[in-house]
Amino acid sequence: MRGLWALLAALRAGWCLLPQAGYLHPDEFFQSPEVMAGDILNLQVYYPWEFLSSSPCRTAVFPLMTSGVTYWMIKSLQQLDICSSCINSYTLLVSPRLLFTVFSFILDYSVYQLAPFWEADPWKALVLLAGSYVTLVFYTRTFTNTLEGLLFALLMMLVSSRKSDGSLAEPTNSPLIGVITTAGFFNRPTFLAFALMPLLYWAGLVVDSQKSIKTVINHFLKLVLCACFTAIVFVMADTFYFTSVGLDNLYSIKKSSLLDIIGQLNEKVVVTPFNFLSYNLNPHNLALHGIHPRVTHFTVNGIMLFGILHILAIAAGFKMLKKYIHQLIRGKSYYHGSSELLAHPKDNPALLLFYFVPLAFLSLFSHQEPRFLIPLILPLVLFSTAQNRAVKWKHIIIIFNVLGALLFGCLHQGGVIPCLFHLEQVVHSAEPSSHPKHYTLLFAHTYMPPRSLLHIKKRDTHIEVIDMAGSEEETLCQTVEQQANNFTCNDCHVFVIIPGTVRATITKCGVSFKNETLIFPHLSMEDPPQIHLLFSGNWKSQLGLYILQLDQD
Repeated sequence: MRGLWALLAALRAGWCLLPQAGYLHPDEFFQSPEVMAGDILNLQVYYPWEFLSSSPCRTAVFPLMTSGVTYWMIKSLQQLDICSSCINSYTLLVSPRLLFTVFSFILDYSVYQLAPFWEADPWKALVLLAGSYVTLVFYTRTFTNTLEGLLFALLMMLVSSRKSDGSLAEPTNSPLIGVITTAGFFNRPTFLAFALMPLLYWAGLVVDSQKSIKTVINHFLKLVLCACFTAIVFVMADTFYFTSVGLDNLYSIKKSSLLDIIGQLNEKVVVTPFNFLSYNLNPHNLALHGIHPRVTHFTVNGIMLFGILHILAIAAGFKMLKKYIHQLIRGKSYYHGSSELLAHPKDNPALLLFYFVPLAFLSLFSHQEPRFLIPLILPLVLFSTAQNRAVKWKHIIIIFNVLGALLFGCLHQGGVIPCLFHLEQVVHSAEPSSHPKHYTLLFAHTYMPPRSLLHIKKRDTHIEVIDMAGSEEETLCQTVEQQANNFTCNDCHVFVIIPGTVRATITKCGVSFKNETLIFPHLSMEDPPQIHLLFSGNWKSQLGLYILQLDQD
């Protein structure tokens, strides 16, 4: 088992470096690397609305600590002439991902530490975790959900500990629990849904293990004070990042009256989680991002991410619920303190509560995406390994995760990143001159292209990126024709990037192409391939992304 885990761990790191071509969701770029590439490397990027000073809804602390640090490092290496060409599309993609891949082993460490607590075999649990495509693909990407999962793992470790004799240890981590809970809240306010059960258990453990009310209050006071201090740090950092507050402003505030100070701080202070909640609690705003049935997490997303493990958890949940309902009908009281509840993992639903309580809270929101559930892999792996629940399903689990890794790690929008690598070489291949070539890169029916991977400096105005998203045929043709008939530019090169499944649309636009490049593979779920064409001689086109160069002669 140890050798198998080591092999899977090497696969995780190696596949990150390869790199993975699959493009899961625009947020993996536009909530961290894209923003930091603009701020630190001074590259042309697209700033999402959450990071604009007019509508700050995401903390800048974690992007600065992750993508920001990696970009600062490669920038420093280049400035020191240690690496003359450190900044390129490969390093811009891989360096933040590599840091997240290293961080993902926090999850492995957490499983190793927690497995004995839940009477599960640590190495079996580690293999189940490391073999999951969620770990291989999602936990190596720069999502805020990835950080949320790691913070959830740390929180579970802090509240679940035993003494050497096997009895529950007294809580001693109140300050750290306060720090992690607050940091998780600023990263994603939904972290409170994941933190609820660990915090309730910790609170019960504090009350059960202490004889003195003074000691109990002391524990809670430590947690609250550290949580408040952490919140102040985040608020100050975000305020400095999103507003023009500087040392001069602070000095002028000092000389103002108390009422003026309160008024100025009220105008300047940025509390990103409150802005996030204000935006997402508005049903009209959620509708802009997609409305899903409330049961989507339970019936679709859980199965998509975890397969048979999610179904086993649901079956066990119904069985446990049925058992407790029968006990209530018989009039028996089976209440135990929370510390006793977790002391006998086989006989209680604690792990199921760690899994289903966050799932239920997240299901209250009408916008439901699979990646929102990735932090739940930890309690699910521990539950599935305890009592060897997953063993008899191992063949199904292996097939499911191989297919998931291929679909999301290779195929899904898999042409976009190799396409950007290719275009970076094209736009930077020309020799420097007083009249540089002008490039227009028009993307249609793909996920939003991260401009940072083209490695274009902000001062360079001869490269233009147009994102047509899922434009209708008429709008697309109109734009392409305008570019083809643009005679004001003497040395212009226009590239149209479009999936093979909508390649026929361009042929109706009345323009000709002098070059075309096919990037394979690329699967667009928004414009899926026609099944009968996959069994024809044209199958590769259906699973490819075309780079078409307009003929303007």
